[in-house]
Amino acid sequence: MQAVLYVSHGSRVKETSHEAMAFMELVHQKVGVSLHETCFLELASPDIGEGIDSLIAQGATEIAVVPVLLLSAGHYYEDIPDEVKKSALRYPDIRFTYGKPLGVQERIVDILVERLQETAVERLPEAKILLVGRGGKSSEVTRSIEEIAAKLALKVNVPNVDVCYLAASSPSFDEGLQASINSGSNQIFVVPYLWFTGLLVKSMQKKISSLSSDEQQIILCQYLGDHPSMVEALAERANEALQSEQQPVW
Repeated sequence: MQAVLYVSHGSRVKETSHEAMAFMELVHQKVGVSLHETCFLELASPDIGEGIDSLIAQGATEIAVVPVLLLSAGHYYEDIPDEVKKSALRYPDIRFTYGKPLGVQERIVDILVERLQETAVERLPEAKILLVGRGGKSSEVTRSIEEIAAKLALKVNVPNVDVCYLAASSPSFDEGLQASINSGSNQIFVVPYLWFTGLLVKSMQKKISSLSSDEQQIILCQYLGDHPSMVEALAERANEALQSEQQPVW
C-alpha cells in the first residue's frame, strides 16, 4: 500500500505544529493516496522514525517522503535522509522515494507581493523592503534567497530588495534591519520568507515592535502560511515523489 510521509521542520511552539498539521491535511486532499502521516524533524513529535512506524503499522509497503521545506539545505541533503536511513535498515522490504523542496517558484514570489499588499499600508517611494530568510550553511540557500529578492523587486517595481537571515548566514536579521534603519527611510517593510509561525516569527515581531516609531515605520508582513499557492506547490511535490521511479540512496 502506498503512503506519504510529510516531514516538517518542527518547533517548540505548539501553534506551529498545529499549523503544519492543518496545512498538510489541506495538501493531502490534492494527493491521490489515502494513507499519510505528518512528522517533524526536530522539537516536536512524532519524529520521522515514529511517522514511518505508524504508516507501516497501517499497512504501508511504499512510502513517499516529502520534505516540507522551502529551499534545499542541510535538512534536505543530510538530516532527513539520515533519519529515513535508520528506518530503511529496519524495514528492508519497504520501498522509499524522496521528494524535493519547493525551490524558487514565481507563484511563491507572488505570495510575497500579496503579503506586502495585505498590510494596507501605502508604500512610500523611498520605502525599504527587507526579505528575511531562515538561512543555512549552504551557499545554495543564499543564492536562492537573492534570486527571490530580485524577482520580488521586479514585481513590485523597486530598484532592489535587501536580504538578511535568521540563522547560519549573513547578514543577520539584526544587521539587515539595522542597515535599513540607518538608511534613513521613513518606511521599512519586513517580508519573512518563512512557512509557518514559530519562535523566529515571534522574535521578529518583538524586535520590530520595539524599534518602530511614528518617525520611522517598520511593517512586518505575514509569513507564507496556508496560502492556496503553497498548498498547490507542496501537493505537486508530493505527487512527484509518488510517481518517482528512482530509489533514493539513503
